[in-house]
Amino acid sequence: MRYMVTYNPKDWFKLIIQFHKSDTFRQLFFSLISIGVYAGIVVYLELHFFHLNTKNPTVMHSILGFVLSMLLVFRTNTAYDRWYEGRKMWGGFVNNSRNLSLKLSAIINYKSDREEFKTLISNYLFSVKNHLRETYVQTEFQETKTFLLTEFADAKHKPNIVAKHLYKKIFTLHQNKDLTAEHIIILNDELKSLTDTCGACERIKNTPIPYSYNIFLKKMIFLYCISLPIFFASEFGYLTIAITVIVLYVFASIELIAEEIEDPFGMDENDLPLDDICNRIKNNLNEIFN
Repeated sequence: MRYMVTYNPKDWFKLIIQFHKSDTFRQLFFSLISIGVYAGIVVYLELHFFHLNTKNPTVMHSILGFVLSMLLVFRTNTAYDRWYEGRKMWGGFVNNSRNLSLKLSAIINYKSDREEFKTLISNYLFSVKNHLRETYVQTEFQETKTFLLTEFADAKHKPNIVAKHLYKKIFTLHQNKDLTAEHIIILNDELKSLTDTCGACERIKNTPIPYSYNIFLKKMIFLYCISLPIFFASEFGYLTIAITVIVLYVFASIELIAEEIEDPFGMDENDLPLDDICNRIKNNLNEIFN
């Protein structure tokens, strides 16, 4: 199991020298070495054989670099908006599960019913987490008298199954006169919000950045970096190798980070800590219903 990286954002020196496994330098190491070798060959050929001498060779790349930077800013902002919206959705899960539990705890008197609601609400949050990650961790779920894991394991949309049992339990209590119509109205907003929030998370996960935009940006970064040595060699000599490597590292790192955070529900180090959130909600439910 992998968790979101926790760190001290004020510890600059440690962050600069640290090479965590999620650091883009590790992921780009082979590409950086390759572009460095390529740049070295181009610079050597240009300085010793071709002797290209163009006027203001860096002007075009300065303009293209500005345009590419604007595209990367838009790309990063879009990816971070998806990450932050995902965090707001799970913040909504925390608040709504607490509100629903507090209301049920005040209304329901029988211990068996309280235990069943506690289990079902906890199961719902864990089912959403598993659904978004396209996994099924059976040990995270508990059975009740009516909610059986043998039936649940084969369901294609597991959150809907748990939600169905929640609604069914509430209407059963209403039929038994343990809940009034007013109680159902009071509980409806929180029950409805669970499905609404799950749908919002599915929208984030299932709507990636448009393919044409994504592939165009990667092509732009590639073409920009491989053309750098051709135009910079006459101006900067062998220093062009370092410039090319640094430029690729910066631009490609921004793209890699955006790729990782645009789906915030996975298990990468920069994804949301859904395991911690679900366990925190489960602990809250235990306190509320006890």
